Amino acid sequence: MEGDPNKRTQIINTLNTKSVTKQEVYNNTFEVFNMLKDILHEMSGEINETIANARLVKVEYRDRGKFEAQIQIAGDMLIFSMHTNIFEFNREHSIWQNPYTKQDVKNSYCGIINIYDFLADSFKYNRSSDEGYLIGRIFINRERQFFVEGKRQETYSHETFGTRTINKEHLTNIIETAILYAIDFDLLVPPYDTLKIVAVEQMNTKIENSKIQTGKRLGYKFNSDDV
Repeated sequence: MEGDPNKRTQIINTLNTKSVTKQEVYNNTFEVFNMLKDILHEMSGEINETIANARLVKVEYRDRGKFEAQIQIAGDMLIFSMHTNIFEFNREHSIWQNPYTKQDVKNSYCGIINIYDFLADSFKYNRSSDEGYLIGRIFINRERQFFVEGKRQETYSHETFGTRTINKEHLTNIIETAILYAIDFDLLVPPYDTLKIVAVEQMNTKIENSKIQTGKRLGYKFNSDDV
């Protein structure tokens, strides 16, 4: 089978550069995610050993498979989820002002580990309509350089990208910051007008499974900026 030799060369070059880079990023992200799991497991044990009211306040780690892990801290459930794909940033993203990404475009390809905050009761009572919030996400590249977007994560902003290699110390700090934000992020009473009318179906569902939608700050706008 004959084809355009220029296109064939372009395909091979792309596979040797972009595709190899993406595989390197994936491998790094997966290694970091496994390190994160170890930290969560270790942290849950340490907290349980030192907390004053361990009988009343539950801290529990659970491995949910290759790409997901969770830790329950009292009434909060933090879920850490690694995306299996590798991402590039849109041209409006401020990451392109960073000297590190200007130096080599391959540095900008990143894997992502997302951090979500849910109510533990949402899972306990199977309230499938309850909402969780993305409170952080970790970006990791081919050289294990990283930055973090999220609540109170300004220590590792995109401006530091290319100056730090992710390690256990940095990862522990990211996790602790996310946990502190989650336990400070209270469940607020929703506006009366949003709940004053309830359908029979909703009430029957509530009686059976406690499924009337609940989420932290229900009815209030939740922005991506740090608070």
